[in-house]
Amino acid sequence: MTAPLLLGSVLNPLNTTMISTALVAIGHHFGIGAADTAWLISVLYLASAVAQPVLGKLADALGPRRVFLAGLVVVCASGLVGAFAPSFGWLIVSRLLLGVGTSAAYPAAMAVLRDEGRRVGRRPPRPVMARLSFAALGSAAIGPTLGGLLVTFVGWRGIFAVNVPVSVVAFVCALVWIPADPPRGTSAAPAPKLSLDPLGIGLFATALTFLVFFLLDLAHPLWWLLAPFALLTGVLVWWQLRCGTPFIDVRMLAGNGPLARTYLRHGLSYLLIYCVMYGYTQWLEEARGYSSGHTGLLMLPMSVAALVCSLLGARTKGIRAPLTVACVLLSIGAGVLAFVSDDTPLAVLLLAGACFGIPQGLIGTSNQAAVQEYAPAADIGAAAGLQRTAQYIGAITASSLIALAYGQRADDAGLHLMAGASAVLGVLLVVLTVTDRALRRTAR
Repeated sequence: MTAPLLLGSVLNPLNTTMISTALVAIGHHFGIGAADTAWLISVLYLASAVAQPVLGKLADALGPRRVFLAGLVVVCASGLVGAFAPSFGWLIVSRLLLGVGTSAAYPAAMAVLRDEGRRVGRRPPRPVMARLSFAALGSAAIGPTLGGLLVTFVGWRGIFAVNVPVSVVAFVCALVWIPADPPRGTSAAPAPKLSLDPLGIGLFATALTFLVFFLLDLAHPLWWLLAPFALLTGVLVWWQLRCGTPFIDVRMLAGNGPLARTYLRHGLSYLLIYCVMYGYTQWLEEARGYSSGHTGLLMLPMSVAALVCSLLGARTKGIRAPLTVACVLLSIGAGVLAFVSDDTPLAVLLLAGACFGIPQGLIGTSNQAAVQEYAPAADIGAAAGLQRTAQYIGAITASSLIALAYGQRADDAGLHLMAGASAVLGVLLVVLTVTDRALRRTAR
C-alpha cells in the first residue's frame, strides 16, 4: 500500500528542484533570461501553496484515494503539456498543472494511512511515516543531479516528460494496492463537514499572486502592486477572524508564538536553500561553463549530505541544536559563495554545495518536529499544510532574489549579491533560533 503513496509523494519535492539544472537550457531554447525562467519556479510554488491545504480538506471529505488518483491524472497531463510545449507560455501552464496535481499526494497519503489505521485499530507504524518524510527530503535533494542527467541525455523536455511514466505507474499501483475509500460517515471514516472557505482561498491566492508579480521584477519594481496586496491581505485577515471554518486559522497563529516562529524559520531557511538550488546551479552553467550534467554531478555532495543528515535529523531528540547547526552552516555557505569566481578551485565549489546540503537535511526534520510539538493536536493537518506554505513562499522569494541578482544572465556579480543577502538572512536565522525560548525548553 505504501509504494504508490511514496511514488506520489516524491513528485512535488522532486519537481521543485529537478528543474534547477534545466533553467539555462530552457532559457537558451526560447531566447529568454533568468528573470523570465524564474516564473517556472514561482508558478509551481504559487499553485502548491494554495492547492495543498485545499486538496487535504477534499481528501478528508471526498476520500483520499479518489483525490490521490485525480492528482496523478493532472500530473500526467502536465507532463504531456510540458514535453510538447511549443512556447514558453505552455511551460508555465505545465508547471501550474504540476503544482496542483502533485499537491494532492502528500495530504491524501496521510489520510489514507489514517483511514487504514482506523480500519485495523492501530496507529500507522512510525517507520511508514518516516519513509514519507524521507521520500520528500530525499527526492528534493537528488533533484538537481537527476535533472542534470535528464537534460544531458534526453534534453530539457525530459524534465517534464519523466512525470508521465511515474504518474502512470503510481496510478496503476494505487488502483491495485490502495484500499477503496470507506463510505464517509461510517466508524471507519467519519464524515467531516466539507468547508473549504472559498472566499478565504480566493483572497489568499489573489494576494499571493500580486506579491509574486511584484517580487519577480525587483529590478524595476511595480510599487502599485503592493497596494492591492496590502488591501487583500487586510481583507483576508478580517474574513479569517470571522469565518467559522477559516482557510488559515489566524487566531490560532496569533496565540501560538512558537508555531508562528517555526513557520518564519522554515520559510527563511528554504529561501536560502533554494537560492543555491536555483541560483548557484545557473551560475555554474553560465559563468563557469559547466554542462547541465556536470552541474548535476557538482551538486551531488549537497544531495548526499542532505540525504544523510535527514536520517540523522530524524533520530535527533532535540530541536534547537540541529537547527542552530543548520543555520550556522547556511551562513558559512553563503559567505563562501560571496567570494567565489571563475578561477575558484573545484574543491571549494563542492564544499559550498555541501554547506547547504547538511542544513537541508536537518531543517526539514527539525521544523517538522517543532510543528508536531507546538501545533494543537486537533489541527495538526492544517498546521503541517501551513508549514509547506511557508516553504513555498520562501522558494518564491528565492526565485525573485535570483531574478534581481542575475537579470538576463548569471554572472559573478549577481552571485555575490545573492550570496551577500543570503549571508545576512543566515545570521538572522541564527539569532532567531538561539533566542527562541520555546526551543530551549524543548531541548531540555
